[in-house]
This record gives sequence, structure tokens and C-alpha cells, in this order.
Amino acid sequence: MPRYFFNVHNGDPSIDDMGEELPDDEMAWRTATVFTADMLKDIEGKFRPGQEWSLEVTDEELKPLYFISIGSRKMS
Repeated sequence: MPRYFFNVHNGDPSIDDMGEELPDDEMAWRTATVFTADMLKDIEGKFRPGQEWSLEVTDEELKPLYFISIGSRKMS
């Protein structure tokens, strides 16, 4: 089964050095969206204007497959 890595970037990058075995790219995408939704629930007012958050999914050769990015800004 292929291994996928989920790297979080939010100022201080969190590199996934363990990865997760999943059956295919589609399951990696689904896992990424669930992970992103869970992270957003845990923000609870801590995410501020001007901040960015992203999740990069790579395959076992560390080739980027998916990138989810969330940014915020204050409008004048």
C-alpha cells in the first residue's frame, strides 16, 4: 500500500516524517479534507487576519499531490 505524507505549514512548518499508508490518491485527498476540517474546528478564534495555513500532501517519493490553503486578511 502506498504511503502519503501530510505536511502542515502555518508559520512553523510541521513535516510529517511518518506518513500514512492509504490505498490510493483518492483516499489521500479524502484524508486531507477531513484533517483540514478538524484543524479548522480547533482554531476557535486563534486564526487572525493576515495569517495563512496550508496542508501539502505528498506521495512516498515526496512528489506533491495536493495543496489546501487557507488565508485571511482584513478588508479596509
